[in-house]
Amino acid sequence: MGEVIEIGSTPITSRGASVAPTPPISTPPSQYHSPSLSRSPLLSSIDHIQPANASKTPLSSTLKTLTPNIRTPRFLTPLGSPLIRALHLTKLDPQDAWLPITESRNGNAYYAAFHTLCSGIGIQALILPVAFTILGWTWGIINLTVAFIWQLYTLYILVQLHESTETGMRYSRYLQLCTATFGEKLAKWLALFPIMYLSGGTCVALIIIGGSTSKMFFNIVCGGTCSAQPPTTVEWYLIFTSAAVLLSQLPNLNSIAGVSLIGAITALAYCTLIWVISVAKGTLPGISYNPVKGNTEIIRIFDVLNALGIIAFAFRGHNLILEIQATMPSDEKHPSRVPMWKGVKVAYAFVAASLFPLAIGGYWAYGQKIPKEGGMLTALYAYHGRDTSQFLLGLTSLFVIINAVSSFQIYGMPMFDDMESKVIQRTKKPCPWWLRAIFRAMFGYGCFFVAVAIPFLGSLAGLIGGIALPVTLAYPCFMWLKVKKPKMYSPMWWLNWVLGVSGMALSGVLIAAGIYVIIDTGIEVSFFKPH
Repeated sequence: MGEVIEIGSTPITSRGASVAPTPPISTPPSQYHSPSLSRSPLLSSIDHIQPANASKTPLSSTLKTLTPNIRTPRFLTPLGSPLIRALHLTKLDPQDAWLPITESRNGNAYYAAFHTLCSGIGIQALILPVAFTILGWTWGIINLTVAFIWQLYTLYILVQLHESTETGMRYSRYLQLCTATFGEKLAKWLALFPIMYLSGGTCVALIIIGGSTSKMFFNIVCGGTCSAQPPTTVEWYLIFTSAAVLLSQLPNLNSIAGVSLIGAITALAYCTLIWVISVAKGTLPGISYNPVKGNTEIIRIFDVLNALGIIAFAFRGHNLILEIQATMPSDEKHPSRVPMWKGVKVAYAFVAASLFPLAIGGYWAYGQKIPKEGGMLTALYAYHGRDTSQFLLGLTSLFVIINAVSSFQIYGMPMFDDMESKVIQRTKKPCPWWLRAIFRAMFGYGCFFVAVAIPFLGSLAGLIGGIALPVTLAYPCFMWLKVKKPKMYSPMWWLNWVLGVSGMALSGVLIAAGIYVIIDTGIEVSFFKPH
């Protein structure tokens, strides 16, 4: 571990009163010296671990043992740093070393970029041109740009709020930060469902996309020459789910960094292939760029709001940012927010390089003829399936499948973490490997059941975008106001209040618009009948 440096030069007077010992949690001795625990988050909850001989151990020795990686110059007193002050009141929780998100804290800026890019770009980008058919060129580009800058700012807020120098706390999960900011009851009402949907619901959508694309890939490769009976759509869903469940047995978030890298590369590859092929083939004959307008004014308004929901849905992944940052080591001199923000900036430079050409190029190539179901991927096969190389079509499909199975891992990790935390809280022991495997298989095949039962989930993109929007655009602004307490009426105060209130208002009208559009236009409801 290296030499332990004294925290301060001023001696600490031990208290005279004895403290009744608390039975220690049965954790493996090796965990206390592992890299994951030595840089675990500092907690200030009732679950603090108090050594059994606390009454006999001087406070200075306890601080040395619990904070082996914090090196502070000898001339600083314990009161010289807010973080060191917090250490007098906080202790490390070994249970975090048993959970998938915080089990390993050896991440870096590269890992952060891989995870952020894999979660920030994907199938949701393919339907962006659908929003342009309603908004038109000017307002489509303006709204996409504003949404990109807005969500990048809230990403910055979350990265900065991950660790508090005042309390010594690392908020390793989005819901933890919500709870600490808004209170437990309000956090559950406001954030629990959107966060759970962004994890579980996204995994369901990935099974639908991955299974359907696998069927397309088989047809392209087979080319009508195979004599064997091809699998049905449900069987393709099952094949995809089984591959995702098998890959989900990787233990923690850091262990899937390579998977996220592959997912990020394939996402960039198929987004680029789709818009390049579409633009190279030129515009379709007889297309129009005039915005689609409903018969009445109210329908036109709700259509516009539904388009804004599609754009908002394209920028998801904020519910994973704190979890990704939790995989990094952090100390007083090297806080995790520095490498995390570097990784985020690199990742979102690639996100911008994919989303904007995809939306603009796709709308230019297909105009109002862009299919609402599947967006650019469906358009590529529908309009250019015969005049495009089968190799390029097959490669695009393969990239979509690989990205979907890779993204499943990072979006499923918060659910794995939540299920295992329930066991650890009860048993005070790490989750056995066999139980971990059962949990992940149950989650994967549970998503498979929902995908088969509700195959029209993709038709609800606008509505879902409105429900999940506060997690991305509103809550971080209110968190900043509550935690940082900027001076009233200062520029930062106004900025966060305006963005936060605007985000909540936009979420409300988007939900209403999504419901109205579904009722007015209808969707093809086909329970247990995937196409």
